[in-house]
Amino acid sequence: MDRESLHRRAREKGANPIVYWIVRAFMQPFFHTYWRLRRIGREHIPDGPVIFAANHRSFLDPFVIAVLARRPIYYVAKRELFESGRLQAWFLNALGAFPIDRGAADEEAIKTAKAILARGDSVLIFPEGTRVRPGPLGRPKRGVARLALEMGVPVVPVAVLGTEAIRTGWRIRPHKVRIRVGPALRFPRVENATPQLAQGVTERIWACVALQWEWLGGMPPLRRAAVVGDTDRARELAGWLAKGGVEVQQGKLVDVSEAELVCFACSPSTLAAAVASHADRIPARAGVLVCAQAAGVPPMGTLASAYVSERVRARPVAVLTEGDQPAVASLARPFARQVAAALNDAGVPARTTTEVTAAELGPEPARDRERRAAAVA
Repeated sequence: MDRESLHRRAREKGANPIVYWIVRAFMQPFFHTYWRLRRIGREHIPDGPVIFAANHRSFLDPFVIAVLARRPIYYVAKRELFESGRLQAWFLNALGAFPIDRGAADEEAIKTAKAILARGDSVLIFPEGTRVRPGPLGRPKRGVARLALEMGVPVVPVAVLGTEAIRTGWRIRPHKVRIRVGPALRFPRVENATPQLAQGVTERIWACVALQWEWLGGMPPLRRAAVVGDTDRARELAGWLAKGGVEVQQGKLVDVSEAELVCFACSPSTLAAAVASHADRIPARAGVLVCAQAAGVPPMGTLASAYVSERVRARPVAVLTEGDQPAVASLARPFARQVAAALNDAGVPARTTTEVTAAELGPEPARDRERRAAAVA
């Protein structure tokens, strides 16, 4: 089926009721039993036309979100899905999907969404534009705000957690999935929304999606950071984070209770005292970043990351190496990516790795490397 036919069918005929209700009759009990689906806040969904704005973790998100309401929820899907075969294109379209050209201002998709809303149905939009997994939420695009303003319909913020973990290759695994719906947002109708107005409305919508996301236990964004230490390294790190848009406190004794990121940039001799002074006030939801210190923590020479991990209740701990291209090392990959992204936003080309011990010990000294080579010979 060509794109024009797919859009025309979504506008004029809508979802195929026979296909839609048969598929739903199978999927809904499967979601509840296999994924222990929990739906929170369904009472916030109003009658009539509505835009669902949700985060996007898996190709299964539209199907999971569809069971929030007892009526078809139409949604945009990347055009490549409709180019894989006529049967797949027909099936997706029968369930309420219509194509969108990602990365471009697809006016045809906007027209279809408007036609669906105009007849009183609902549309699901993923403001991130593509799947974002794992880690915190991605950055939203302005299309959802433009649609809401020009149609004057309510927007319902939705957060989905757990769908990113239900698929490994072609295997669908049992994993708890939760959806939380926030109160509907209403904005005045505007004929032609300016980019500035659309941006402001987008931020408002996305803040409400993030609120539902964090309530479910999703990784929060890095808004506030506390850098513990009064070294050149601490000041450098604080400067990087601030440049990346993070609110930063830095010093020997700082308030860590409200921080999403706590960084220890102390000398090995002062790290123990710094941890003792701050550990009890570090929230469990925060992440901890330790600047690499090959010397270890006296008196046992314990690696700094291991020393900190044993004494704080924070969820993940990572190590930051030195050098022209620092590495963020952690077994918690989403957290490492989040920290690296904040540094990249500041113009620091950070990479990520799971080799924590190797990153913390740093490059092997040339003298030791020569001694080891001679012993082998």
